[in-house]
Amino acid sequence: MSEPFSVSITVRGYETDTQGHLNQAVYLQYAEHARWSLLRAAGIEQRDLLDKGVGPVALENTVRYRSELHAGDEVTVSCAFVWSEGKTFRIEQTVTKADGRTAATLSGVGGLLDLKERRMVADPKEYFRALASDPRVLGL
Repeated sequence: MSEPFSVSITVRGYETDTQGHLNQAVYLQYAEHARWSLLRAAGIEQRDLLDKGVGPVALENTVRYRSELHAGDEVTVSCAFVWSEGKTFRIEQTVTKADGRTAATLSGVGGLLDLKERRMVADPKEYFRALASDPRVLGL
């Protein structure tokens, strides 16, 4: 894919803090929304993962705030999986304002948990590839 997957979101008033800025925890919620939207675009629903006995887990998240957001601001949240060998993968995301300025960048490490064994699966990339109707959306 030439452009990363992205979703549009309008900042809602109840998501802001006492200074009128988007609450810091909401950036993580926006990122999560974009990740699940990407999985759906690839043809993977949450129930598909559960039926296989696995679930995605967040192991690390870093948020870098660049430009404040306020109620009513329109943003896009991108999402790209960066695959490697082994049990983990990276997820790179950017929250971009309508004027093109970056509001925040998020970088995370994730994995796929075997829900019965309570251990990370050895090759999450292959689980996602097998479940996806369009693995290209996942960078596979």
